[in-house]
Amino acid sequence: MTDVIIVGGGPTGMMLAAELRLHDVRVVVLERDAEPPRVVRSLGMHARSIEVLDQRGLLERFLAHGHRFTLGGYFAGITKGWPERMDTAHGYVLGIPQPVTDRLLTEHAAGAGAEIRRGSEVTGLDQDADGVTVELTDGTRLRSRYAVGCDGGRSTVRKLLGIGFPGEPSTADTLLGVMELTAPPEEVAAVMAEIRKTQLRFGAGPLGDGTFRVVVPAAAVAEDRTVPPTIEEFRQQLRATAGTDFGAHSPRWLSRFGDATRLAERYRDGRVLLAGDAAHVHPPLGGQGLNLGIQDAFNLGWKLAAEAAGWAPDGLLDTYQAERRPVAAGVLDNTRAQTVLMSLEPGPRAVRRLLAELMDFEEVNRYLIEKITAIGVHYDLGDGHELLGRRVRDVPLKQGRLYELMRRGRGLLLDRTGRLTADGWAGRVDHVADGSDELDAPAVLLRPDGHVAWAGDDQQDLSRSLLRWFGAPISPGNPVSR
Repeated sequence: MTDVIIVGGGPTGMMLAAELRLHDVRVVVLERDAEPPRVVRSLGMHARSIEVLDQRGLLERFLAHGHRFTLGGYFAGITKGWPERMDTAHGYVLGIPQPVTDRLLTEHAAGAGAEIRRGSEVTGLDQDADGVTVELTDGTRLRSRYAVGCDGGRSTVRKLLGIGFPGEPSTADTLLGVMELTAPPEEVAAVMAEIRKTQLRFGAGPLGDGTFRVVVPAAAVAEDRTVPPTIEEFRQQLRATAGTDFGAHSPRWLSRFGDATRLAERYRDGRVLLAGDAAHVHPPLGGQGLNLGIQDAFNLGWKLAAEAAGWAPDGLLDTYQAERRPVAAGVLDNTRAQTVLMSLEPGPRAVRRLLAELMDFEEVNRYLIEKITAIGVHYDLGDGHELLGRRVRDVPLKQGRLYELMRRGRGLLLDRTGRLTADGWAGRVDHVADGSDELDAPAVLLRPDGHVAWAGDDQQDLSRSLLRWFGAPISPGNPVSR
């Protein structure tokens, strides 16, 4: 029996696998596809995901394969300047194609010791008081203590659990593909600039080697979205939208996606949990989907590892749903709002013009971009210091940068007083008697995901928070399980 089976080897599954391996949890990743997908659904990573990469020592690896951008237009395509004074040391978008992100996270998970099985499609799942049994198409049965469905919007795991997925069905499909265009690049750019004045679901961007990533509205909602469109369908829709098909030919891959908006009724059923698109789907406006999944994994990983290790306090694993489901609901709402703002109808166009005027105020622009980039996420951890539940940006310390001190995936007591202690939680919480004037608190207790679990200067109050988040202290009579 292994500790955790992860169904789905996309960015969410691989990030989760690596987070679990930080704590020596035995992990098997089951991926249906025999080969990594080539589809470039996501083109970038937002600030909070960039912070996550930095907190685990991965950022330089990603920066080497991407480009930093500080461009406006991430909220409903409304073009405004990049906001100033964002609460992050990484105030930019990292442009990087999803296949590269997939590869780097897979290498990270495999390097951490996760077992990855490609060509392994799950068809059955049962659980009992001791564990979970997963059945594959070839009849193989695998046993684990826990399982996590990271298998996308059509999640087999979610369906096998019978978890409801309420929301709105797709009302408009969009075609997406990579192909060659015979039209000169300057002609493509000129046509795109003109059409996008009104139709923001259209685009044709060069990828190099004569290929373009093309996005265009579909003629209708497909009955079966798993069936890819044809190049002729692309040509027809390009002519209908832009008046030209740009001489499109030689497709590398073609796909379609819808604008369905759905949220799982619950993220946990006994020993099985959901993460990423298996738990939530929404239109791709603002480029939030991949980022939301990675952040799900970052929240869940240390909690599930604590459960597997036997030291998790009561209710810790349930905080995953309590914290992440409201975040997903917020993303669904902001994509609903963006969808309305991109309508060609007079009413939504009037609201769009009004919002564009409001975004000239720096505070409004920054608020909306911090919502899209997830650095405004604030978990409800109860009453207390204003930092409670918030993530902390990277800050310089005498002993290095804050994020450099978090790479082992442990909690961190950052103590400016020099008189606090977390000695009973060795191996779970690191204590750094250091501080930064940029932190408006005498001391903070950071969870492994970088969110503030406690702030203050009282040892007794700190000890209560350590018990709440990191379990009973370790003693000769109460050793750590693993």
